[in-house]
Amino acid sequence: MNHDLEKIAARAAPAIFVVLWSTGFVATKYVVHNAEPLTYLTIRMVLVVGLMAVIAAIARPKWPDRTGIAHSAVAGILVHGFYLGGTAIAIAHSIPAGLSALIPGLQPILTSTLANRWLGERVTPLQWTGLLLGLAGVVLILHDRPMSGEAGWGWFASGVSLVSITLGTLYQRRYCGQIDWRAGNLVQYSAVAILFAGAAWLFENHVVHWTEEFVLALLWLVVVLSIGSIGLLYWLIRRSAATSVASLFYLVPAVTAAMAYVLFGERLDIVAIAGMVACAAAVFLVNRRA
Repeated sequence: MNHDLEKIAARAAPAIFVVLWSTGFVATKYVVHNAEPLTYLTIRMVLVVGLMAVIAAIARPKWPDRTGIAHSAVAGILVHGFYLGGTAIAIAHSIPAGLSALIPGLQPILTSTLANRWLGERVTPLQWTGLLLGLAGVVLILHDRPMSGEAGWGWFASGVSLVSITLGTLYQRRYCGQIDWRAGNLVQYSAVAILFAGAAWLFENHVVHWTEEFVLALLWLVVVLSIGSIGLLYWLIRRSAATSVASLFYLVPAVTAAMAYVLFGERLDIVAIAGMVACAAAVFLVNRRA
């Protein structure tokens, strides 16, 4: 029975991860209406560190050595620091929630290229076809979305997100795979909290409006995203090849675009729907065994 439950969980985990990860862009749009991006991220990380400290105190996990702590800090700054910072800054610069998912959605192309060289994973021709199909799908989904506001800074911030989440997932797989997730995440979030606090002190005025919308979105981001989806991501990284995990990010722009259409009225036309189908096909191809 336990084995059957584990198989069901393994099959459901990718879909759950995509939905949860996509909500991060939507919730971020709510919080940046009420707080500066780096200030909000500082508050979020302080709360997450507190939660992880409680989890670690109860579970008493094995702690990594100095090298493991250093690796965890680097992975955290890449996966959480520059990725979340870039996403929040992009949305704060008027990039729509659906559009903010576009550039990080290109992660599988960059991941497969790097994994082929850095991790020694063989990417098959069929998988390359899937990766390129997914790239086309992402372009279709967000083909005609508005580029208003300070789009240049927004796109630059999204580009930083793309590079950091790609390097971070590869770094996590290579150097942190054997570290207990509770101890590792506590180290990662502590490093990121210090990073965001310093950046907010240097560049922002610490403006926060504690509205109900802000508090609810913040709690969702802290508990569901930073604890739930990140834990699920690292579980998937340990179980799967880097290219297969990265392919899941192709579905994020499609799901985010659908959520943004329902919640914010961001347009979803027939071309975008065709892009969603292409992304789904891409995930199927990339995850097929050679």
